[in-house]
Amino acid sequence: MNPRLTIVGSLNMDLVIRSARIPRPGETIIGSDFQTIPGGKSANQAVAAARLGADVSMVGCLGSDTFADVLLKNLNVSGVDAAHVHKDKDAATGVALIVVDKKGKNSIIVASGANMFLTETEIEAAENVIAASNVLLLQLEVPLAVVIRAAQIARDYDVPVILNPAPARELPENLFKLVDVLVPNESETALLTGLESGNPAELGPAADILLDMGVGSVVITLGKQGTFLRVQDTGSQLFDAFKIKAVDTIDAGDAFVAGLVVRMGAGYSLAEAIHWGNAAGALAAMRFGAQTSMPNEEEVNQLISGVNPDIIIGREP
Repeated sequence: MNPRLTIVGSLNMDLVIRSARIPRPGETIIGSDFQTIPGGKSANQAVAAARLGADVSMVGCLGSDTFADVLLKNLNVSGVDAAHVHKDKDAATGVALIVVDKKGKNSIIVASGANMFLTETEIEAAENVIAASNVLLLQLEVPLAVVIRAAQIARDYDVPVILNPAPARELPENLFKLVDVLVPNESETALLTGLESGNPAELGPAADILLDMGVGSVVITLGKQGTFLRVQDTGSQLFDAFKIKAVDTIDAGDAFVAGLVVRMGAGYSLAEAIHWGNAAGALAAMRFGAQTSMPNEEEVNQLISGVNPDIIIGREP
């Protein structure tokens, strides 16, 4: 049976320009092409999880504009239940302005718009959906009070809570105590703990701070260096990244989180879920765009079984 996930958070329209490099402050450069692509961390993760075999419900807020209609249609086409995605007549749908250079690196500015109009009342209206889930997945692109309320409801029903604390910000201790698995990247880890780390071997003390705050387990994403896992009383483990040639890293983190959560929801161990998430993130980084590049379950399984990633996505190896 497919795992049931609820994802509470953001939906954006990504306005993406590709260019040879990211411009410096005050500089204007000519890009190569422009696309509008459905995005938002939460929506990205919802679409990715659906492609990876989960039954996904999304809770969020859109404006009442053309972007909102496109984003809702995309969720429906992707197999995501959008019954709890609301429209606010006074807000604009969230947008992200993104520049991607020839090496796949990116620069992003987000105008949150309607995402910040999501309320605790709308979360409580989705209580039955959260209660019936195998996992609740949260991020930080909606009001913090909404994130906390969703986590509280999940805890009431013994539903595991996964928090991807992005974009980075300071968080209250009462939220940490509601989180079963925290999934930050290196910069988010540094902000939350005050500890900078130069290599994976130095991540232990930072992870311990997060565990002491009440988090059940810590999974730190490290890009090309892999993924670091710290579990209370059982030590640490570093998982290697898959070797690929990145085209666009915008969505790799969201694909990783989706793969991790889908596998956890299906009853796999955290270690097995991380390996599967690493494969999903690697494949996503080999395609351009956010939701348009998310891999499916078969592709992830092929990569894990040893198939050349270039063959999986249709390129000459």
